[in-house]
Amino acid sequence: MYPSLRLKKHEDRRLRSGHAWVYSNEVDVKQSPLGNFEPGDVVQVEDARGKPLGMACVNPATLICARLYSRRVPQTLDQAFLVKRLRQALALRELVFSQPFYRLVYGESDGLPGLVVDRFDAVLVVQITTAGMERVRDQIMDALETVLQPAVILLRNDSPSRQLEGLETYVDTVLGHLPERVELEENGTRFAAPLAGGQKTGWYYDHRLNRQRFQAYVKNRRVLDVFSYIGAWGVQALQAGASHVTCVDSSETFLGIAQDNAALNGHADAITTLPGDAFDVLKGLREQGEQYDVVVLDPPAFIKRRKDIKEGSVAYQRINRLAMQLARPGGVLVSASCSWHLRRAELLETMRKAAGINGQNLQVLEQGHQGPDHPVHPAMKETDYLKAFIARVGR
Repeated sequence: MYPSLRLKKHEDRRLRSGHAWVYSNEVDVKQSPLGNFEPGDVVQVEDARGKPLGMACVNPATLICARLYSRRVPQTLDQAFLVKRLRQALALRELVFSQPFYRLVYGESDGLPGLVVDRFDAVLVVQITTAGMERVRDQIMDALETVLQPAVILLRNDSPSRQLEGLETYVDTVLGHLPERVELEENGTRFAAPLAGGQKTGWYYDHRLNRQRFQAYVKNRRVLDVFSYIGAWGVQALQAGASHVTCVDSSETFLGIAQDNAALNGHADAITTLPGDAFDVLKGLREQGEQYDVVVLDPPAFIKRRKDIKEGSVAYQRINRLAMQLARPGGVLVSASCSWHLRRAELLETMRKAAGINGQNLQVLEQGHQGPDHPVHPAMKETDYLKAFIARVGR
């Protein structure tokens, strides 16, 4: 038998609609005191009348105090269950992608809250962000070996969200030998990514389809790739026929890898890198009178928490204004945001305001979102975070 986590009256509605999170203020602490649980404990979630709603991992110290991993009661969170979920996730990716480069597990959307797995052929990068998944870490590793027989498994458990769960942060190769860079292919372009020392899991698969769409606009054109990291947008632009790409990033190390990736695809002479703060670099380019046919904005999340909305929204407007000022009349702007708190309509409104202040107009040509290896859970808007607009800039 599993201990019960009893909810207050009427607090079961969101879970019954399909959502997977329980908040601490929804728990009937008289019936099931949160202090009785240890982080990572498996519980049976029940409504106010004691009717089972599902199985969850609990953490009494966090606002999201429980995350459902199964609606079946009882259901053990063991290796057999993990193998089943992994095989379901793998079947979806193999249906969509012909090559083994994708996000294999996307948390709640794949029924494994607190777990992210990115696949680079025989190399897997794993992020565990909750106490529940940390409790079964060894079973996760065994399940991955059972399903995929990887040569290397890297744990990138250095996410700030682990600290909220009371977990230590670390990076560790738990299987095989990890090279300094691992090769992948996306949209017909080769890359070498620093998985242990790069951002997040080392690569951003979520923009794959947006980068594919954007290739139609770059042939024989000058492209400015802002917040370029290791050149995902810029190098794919070169591969699609861009005449020259300028990559901007705060890290000289990552810009050096972007240059290497351009060379890897035979475009070493067609890339320029500009290190520095993106806002300062773009201001400098504006003062120099530079103009580009295509400008790409793929910034980090300017809004990470609700309290950042006001300041972050100003930052999105500023960077879009600068980007539009660098786009030649009739040029193309790709503007993206991974901030969940900035909704799609709000990003578009930010772009509209930026264009208006500049005395420019916009035509939205295409809209993009995260790829199918980041499936959206229909009851959890939190899983739908990525948006991108491809727009024509006029005067």
